[in-house]
Amino acid sequence: MESLKERILEQIRKDNVDFVNLQFSDIMGMAKSVTIPVEKFPDAIDNGVWFDGSSVEGFSRISESDMRLMPDLNTYTIVPWMISQEKNVARVICDVLTPNGEPYDCDPRYILKKILKEAEQLGYIYNTGPECEFFLFKKENGKIKTSADKLIEPHDIGQYFDLVLDLGFDVRREMMQNLQKMGIEVESSHHEVAYGQHEIGFKYDNALNAADKVMTLKSTLKAIAQKHGLHATFMPKPITGVNGSGMHVHQSLFDIKTNTNAFFNPDDKYNLSETAYYFLGGQILHAKSMCAILNPIVNSYKRLVPGYEASTYICWARINRSALIRVPKYSPGKENSTRLEIRCPDPSSNPYLAFAVLLKAGLDGIKNKINPPEPVEEDVFEFDDYKLSEMKIEVLPRTLMEAIIALKRNEIIASVLGDELLKKYIRAKSKEWDEYRIHVSDWEIKSYLEII
Repeated sequence: MESLKERILEQIRKDNVDFVNLQFSDIMGMAKSVTIPVEKFPDAIDNGVWFDGSSVEGFSRISESDMRLMPDLNTYTIVPWMISQEKNVARVICDVLTPNGEPYDCDPRYILKKILKEAEQLGYIYNTGPECEFFLFKKENGKIKTSADKLIEPHDIGQYFDLVLDLGFDVRREMMQNLQKMGIEVESSHHEVAYGQHEIGFKYDNALNAADKVMTLKSTLKAIAQKHGLHATFMPKPITGVNGSGMHVHQSLFDIKTNTNAFFNPDDKYNLSETAYYFLGGQILHAKSMCAILNPIVNSYKRLVPGYEASTYICWARINRSALIRVPKYSPGKENSTRLEIRCPDPSSNPYLAFAVLLKAGLDGIKNKINPPEPVEEDVFEFDDYKLSEMKIEVLPRTLMEAIIALKRNEIIASVLGDELLKKYIRAKSKEWDEYRIHVSDWEIKSYLEII
């Protein structure tokens, strides 16, 4: 029987590949790659490729910098926008190994694998379906175009589900075509609420594959946008006063033995099983502590404010989109579509770490039988402080520093990262917060300079 290695090497010959991009992720979720000639790829499959880990955010120190990239052959694909008549470029996602061949503890992909293994030991497969929102901005002379008052210019003036004013339609179509060529089953795309804002969603998958696909989606969208003279950004809140970009994550657990949705219960009001309620309870309990991972940059907290459709209140519901976690409806006969949608994550997050903490929180709920509070079907955005207090509804952290403090105080969520990565992550995020905290902004100059 032909091995996976033999099949991939044969496919490479058929695809007329001359170079292979070995892709991996740093701790911040930025895609990194090492490119090798195709002749070197068979040896890379067997022995990996050495690289300098000290040059990558959150990886090794200079004194212990040698790391290895080990290709995951299941992620092989052609890079469609690099296809030429003569030769093609392939892409393979890699795991990061230490010099002695062990998985590297700070590799985000390995961290997700560890938590997925924990779920498997309990009998579950964790599926996620992320919905990535993004903005398209005009470029001029290689730079993002700004108006006379220095405001960045969106690509169009379309709004939610618009078509007539949606100048991004053709760009999104090309983006979807390229995603499909890379093995991603796109389910939908549409214009979002803000000018120049869009969303592309793909079919749910096991969390590792879904995280790989988020990384692929980001790089694909940026490449196609650049081809059209545009800039695609996953910055959560690039424009003041309009909706920001989120990455809502639909989640479900499937029973490994029966291959059925472990969240489904036909006799429950919300069609949720006991397992689903415990999973929900765990995520509600750990919501604040997950924010430093799910909303990892200073700008994330400019999006997490009431009034712009971003969920800031820690509660759950079915029809109430102001709740942090929602139970979407599904069509009759689609019981396997039973899921929980968490609405606070944004696309600046590292998808491997984001899915890892979400799963860990849910599993903690299952293990310790944590019941969620009662659902809140009213519009929480309309609640005043008294009503929020009366109903015991807490809010997510308001700043990156609040989120960092919450992470440090939560042993369950902190354990996902492990001691070494936790220290590196908190150090990097604290530095980011301090740089932001001491920066004097244009708003401060405008508001105070002449009157004080």
